[in-house]
Amino acid sequence: MTATGRLPRVLLHAEGAVVATAAVAVYFHAGYPWWLLVALALAPDLIWIVHIGVDRTLGYGLKYPTDFKDTHLQRV
Repeated sequence: MTATGRLPRVLLHAEGAVVATAAVAVYFHAGYPWWLLVALALAPDLIWIVHIGVDRTLGYGLKYPTDFKDTHLQRV
């Protein structure tokens, strides 16, 4: 890949780093504790894990392309 072809990717990564750094700086400037930042960063992951657990408990699972009711656990 040429340097010109990599430029958009590099710029997007740089932009993401700047936005993340600025967000963390504003967060700490506001005086919030570091542990709350970690908890909030992990919250979407924890919610997703709960969602997956409830789906599996109720018998739902990963859907197969054959039919929405076909899952890796059973046919619902």
